[in-house]
Amino acid sequence: MAVSKYRGYSLRNRVFFGFLLVCLLSVVASSLVPYFVLRNNSLQQSRIDMQDKTNAVMRYLDYAVSRARIGTADLPTVLENKIFEIADINQHDIIIYDLKGNYLISNKDENLVEQKRIPLHIVNKILATDARVDIKSYDPSVDAALTSSYLLLKNNELEPIGIVYIPLYHNESADLEVLHEYVKYILLVDIFLILFSIWISWVTSNSLAKNITKFSDMITRITLFENEMQPIRYYKNDELNALARAYNRMILQIQDQKERLRFKASEEAWREMAKQVAHEVKNPLTPMKLTIQNFERKFDPEDPNIRERVKQMSKTVVDQIDLIATVASAFSEFAKLPEKNNEVINLNKEVEDILRVFNDDSIFMHTNKNDIMISMDRIYLSRIITNLVTNAKQAQSDDRKLIINVDVEQHQRRVMISVQDNGVGIPENMYERIFEPNFTSKSSGMGLGLSMVRKMIEDYKGEIVVKSEVGKGSTFIITLPTNL
Repeated sequence: MAVSKYRGYSLRNRVFFGFLLVCLLSVVASSLVPYFVLRNNSLQQSRIDMQDKTNAVMRYLDYAVSRARIGTADLPTVLENKIFEIADINQHDIIIYDLKGNYLISNKDENLVEQKRIPLHIVNKILATDARVDIKSYDPSVDAALTSSYLLLKNNELEPIGIVYIPLYHNESADLEVLHEYVKYILLVDIFLILFSIWISWVTSNSLAKNITKFSDMITRITLFENEMQPIRYYKNDELNALARAYNRMILQIQDQKERLRFKASEEAWREMAKQVAHEVKNPLTPMKLTIQNFERKFDPEDPNIRERVKQMSKTVVDQIDLIATVASAFSEFAKLPEKNNEVINLNKEVEDILRVFNDDSIFMHTNKNDIMISMDRIYLSRIITNLVTNAKQAQSDDRKLIINVDVEQHQRRVMISVQDNGVGIPENMYERIFEPNFTSKSSGMGLGLSMVRKMIEDYKGEIVVKSEVGKGSTFIITLPTNL
């Protein structure tokens, strides 16, 4: 049957998706980690550059106010011309406020300065920490990020004399341009790796599933009727190699056990056969002995009926000898079946021809296909069907009309032949014994018919089972490989 018979995902799919998931996680991890590392490095470098720019501006201002001790009120006079030079050198606007946040001087015209007063909380923070305070915002007029840096300006005696405001405009997309270029190329590489991962995952899972299926098929074919079990030839040095070696050891052990069982079964069969032959031969010998002894005791040469008595004794002895010959022939026939002459036959037509010989309107045949072809010996098939139908006829019940249904069906690579009757049935405790060579439930017969049937079926690597219910009937089911 196809993969659909498995519940959930098959082993091949689990291996494929598992391997693919690991590959995808590896690709994603190898892409995202460098991305975030490079992004953080880019942002960090941007902060360092910004700090370097503000430090450069402050160095120029510190130098400008360090020549003499000045105060806050002196800043407009001292930096009146210098502030323009410092702004041009550093390419940044510079705005200076007093310690209360009020505007003092700038390199720009006062009317162009939007912020005439620094918010009080920023002033307090600068004076309290004596450190640079950065306020980030976005300026839509220039479509750029704005970092407002506020720093404390001191005189040559390190006394605070003013607050310096430096607006720093920077475009983060420009800062991350190299990172985005990297992302573009890494995506192309990732797509290639993902496609390669899908291909290698599929090849690996297919190879694994194919080998496991091969092993499973060979193990499934192991039966006690298989004459020769083929070893698995697997030369790769991996875990499946250990499985192959274990399987090869197992079939060697099975072959050895089969030989032992075959020898033991053969010995037991011949032992039982010898008992049965002795029993069947002994039965006619006893009446022969009694007849001769009785004739000798009553023999009278003067008896006018002496000829009639001799003739009667001779007939009795000959009948018993014929019975012994019949027993010998039956066992000889069982011991040596005719040599098989296999040919491709239409099973439906052959069974129909065999049933026609019985010329009985109580026998019906059914089939699920018009043509069921099989390689088999016609004589073997005839003896199998004839024995089973004959047994079904002999099992007729006295209280109803006999009906025998013969079904011939093909299911995938197997052929099933069933012979069903509505006779007296077979007790369950006799199921195992009906195929024994010396067992019979009838008053006459050698009990060899079903034994021969089973032997012929097993020669074709098939099997026969019986289902029955006392008072309702029996069904014999034969299963054979199509072998075509």
